[in-house]
Amino acid sequence: MAKLKVDGKEIEVPDHFTLLQAAEEAGAEIPRFCFHERLSIAGNCRMCLVEVKGGPPKPAASCAMGVRDMRPGPNGELPEIFTNTPMVKKAREGVMEFLLINHPLDCPICDQGGECDLQDQAMAFGVDSSRYHENKRAVEDKYIGPLVKTIMTRCIHCTRCVRFTTEVAGISELGLIGRGEDAEITTYLEQAMTSELQGNVIDLCPVGALTSKPYAFQARPWELTKTESIDVMDAVGSAIRVDTRGREVMRILPRVNDAVNEEWISDKTRFIWDGLRSQRLDRPYVRRDGRLVPASWSEAFAAVRDRVAAASPERIGAIAGDLASVEEMYALKLLMAALGSKNMDCRQDGAALDPALGRSSYLFNPTIDGIESADALLIIGANPRFEASVLNARIRKRWRAGNFPIGVIGEVGDLRYDYEMLGAGAETLKGLSEDNIAFISVLKKAERPMIIVGQGALMRGDGAAILGLAAKIAGDVGAVSEGWNGFAVLHTAASRVGGLDLGFVPGEGGKSVVQMMGALDILFLLGADEIDMGNFGDAFTIYIGSHGDAGAHRADVILPGATYTEKSGTYVNTEGRVQMTTRAGFAPGEAREDWAILRALSDVLGKKLPFDSLAQLRAKLYADHPHFAEIDAIAAGDPADIAKIAGSGGQPEKGPFVSAVGDFYLTNPIARASAVMAECSALARGGFRQAAE
Repeated sequence: MAKLKVDGKEIEVPDHFTLLQAAEEAGAEIPRFCFHERLSIAGNCRMCLVEVKGGPPKPAASCAMGVRDMRPGPNGELPEIFTNTPMVKKAREGVMEFLLINHPLDCPICDQGGECDLQDQAMAFGVDSSRYHENKRAVEDKYIGPLVKTIMTRCIHCTRCVRFTTEVAGISELGLIGRGEDAEITTYLEQAMTSELQGNVIDLCPVGALTSKPYAFQARPWELTKTESIDVMDAVGSAIRVDTRGREVMRILPRVNDAVNEEWISDKTRFIWDGLRSQRLDRPYVRRDGRLVPASWSEAFAAVRDRVAAASPERIGAIAGDLASVEEMYALKLLMAALGSKNMDCRQDGAALDPALGRSSYLFNPTIDGIESADALLIIGANPRFEASVLNARIRKRWRAGNFPIGVIGEVGDLRYDYEMLGAGAETLKGLSEDNIAFISVLKKAERPMIIVGQGALMRGDGAAILGLAAKIAGDVGAVSEGWNGFAVLHTAASRVGGLDLGFVPGEGGKSVVQMMGALDILFLLGADEIDMGNFGDAFTIYIGSHGDAGAHRADVILPGATYTEKSGTYVNTEGRVQMTTRAGFAPGEAREDWAILRALSDVLGKKLPFDSLAQLRAKLYADHPHFAEIDAIAAGDPADIAKIAGSGGQPEKGPFVSAVGDFYLTNPIARASAVMAECSALARGGFRQAAE
């Protein structure tokens, strides 16, 4: 720790702090454009100038000068800085004058208007006239893809976007070329950016040079209602803010949550919002004469009642989809129990995960934040870049810190960091468990080794054997020890951990997803769309969901539900963190929240569920499963569970591990309804080489 004075106030801060951070710790507000706490220091906007006592007779850039660079006075006085002297004020006004020489008068038509750093700081440090009369320079706008809109004449060359793409996203797609007045930010070869995190440059840009292309000219920030919520596009559970105008979601932005997503979100999370409006189910449908026709709720419920009444309990089943919340899965589980059926499953992909094996067997035990504590990593059958982009950025962050060997088993391609390719499939994993591969010694030497097992390895026929092998390796290399549990299962579905916690899996004698194929008379699909609908045979299918996707096309009765922005729902992320979404708008037409649909349906079926409101449902849920009541907390699993499954599950099969995510942009019904995601998917398949129109 180091002591210094800021504007006469004595403070103590860590000695690695910059003067800017130290001043903020003391309560002094320092303007800045280029400095960002999660990026390297550039020191090129000069807006953060302060006066250093005993230093040179000119202001110093507080972002580029560290506390440890300060010197005490001649008699041992504490180092001192001033943030509001006449020298500082004049210097900042001069910097602002320089910045505005070429900045266009675009504020009335700029999407950044109302939430622009340059506007805010010009109010504080701008002057009412300029001493410069030359014409403003103009810069040609660049095409960098369908997500980020460029108006480069507004650019002030803070280079935040360049540093983000290089350091956090892991690919140098943006750079500054030219010198002096000819300097400009560009992609060199005008083509679409390829990063799954590129949308974050919109938040980083302190002016209106980089804005959201889908959101362009849609709304002003003061028109929007802002709702804090949680993302469900993957299993990371990123903290987001949903901005709505009336009933419509206009944009989705990240919130800061250092334990999960820091302040980044993936492009799928950010730009999915147009899919929330498209291809929506807004009324019940019943299939008559081979065609789905609109019906009333009572007609739809009557159709379900008649078929359920004629079916035996063992011929009724339920499958929960990837976006289902805990509340509706719990309601469906209670309904299935009331109907006498044990055929239920939340594992659409058939992953070999079972709550009976203990919670540690299916959690990302080291936690996302814990990645930064690991000192070696083995990835088995996962592609974190596409399965959990924000989590992958955390792995890259740890890799950039140094001394972090990474080994990969499976076909993954570019992960945005260096790794050692050990092999493609289960044979390599078996060789690793038998000490036949050199990387095992790297893991054994590490103090906190970490093993990530992906759904690509677990959803195969030999998934249980792979899980057992991975657990055996974790035990052999000391990945599970006192104070450290490095065994991590990386999920791809937001609902999966919550479903496993609930026990939404086949009961004794019940059927799994694979066993249900062609073996049932009645099938409830709770937003389940990622399975082959042709395998259900003649089963009467009731689809409860929000979009007209695969499940709705196959359904005999459609009961329209709500999306994650239209309901308050509990989700558990891949590390076991309980989180809750908040309703930002209302479902369209006659669509209702899924738990309410199941409650109403249970009444018609004569199996009335024991709650009449969401509060009553949650009270019963918390009584049965207390850990769901602890929002934003992680109920850690028992590390002993991992030792129990080590080496179990039979013999592994041949064949490479293939990632569970084939197309990053089209992984769920909302994404497939999004025109923006469809364009991104097409560009990705074409190699991102579509030129500007």
